[in-house]
Amino acid sequence: MKFLTKAKILVTVALLSVTSISANASDCPDLLKFVKRKLNSQDTVNMCEAYHGKTILFVNTASYCGFTPQFEGLEALYSQYNDKGFVVLGFPSHDFNQEDKSEVKTGQICRLTYGVKFPMFEAMSVKGEDVDPLYRMLANKSGQAPKWNFFKYLMDKNGNIVNAYASAVKPTDEALMNDIEKALQL
Repeated sequence: MKFLTKAKILVTVALLSVTSISANASDCPDLLKFVKRKLNSQDTVNMCEAYHGKTILFVNTASYCGFTPQFEGLEALYSQYNDKGFVVLGFPSHDFNQEDKSEVKTGQICRLTYGVKFPMFEAMSVKGEDVDPLYRMLANKSGQAPKWNFFKYLMDKNGNIVNAYASAVKPTDEALMNDIEKALQL
């Protein structure tokens, strides 16, 4: 009899857990309803579970671009604001022919050359016919598709696009930093 009671309790707890996960998923912004594979790994990240309620800077990156040194500034932003609910998410792309085809090499460039600790994900297409659904949605919601590497989209913690920033906009740009700070205060 005790076993049956414990089993019922376990089933009830499991059902409550599933219900709360489902409720949270329905509250998740569309831009986070994706599962993405980490760079140079088989591990995946449920973006809603990992980043729901955070202010996010989405960036398409490349290892061999004139803007590649922006990795340092992006890491500095991530370090400065991460404890306040901000995250930079990097998405390597070979759409502009400036990304290594080896994820191992891309990861080495990010971590060893630029000290990147912010989350980096699998390489993907950010424009054209083969555009990844996340980047299609970012372009649709902002009205702008990436024109080059290191194009940036800022999303507030409610899932709204705050702004899109051209590749030439550095992570230290005053307007970008002001937008991040405002988005964190919402």
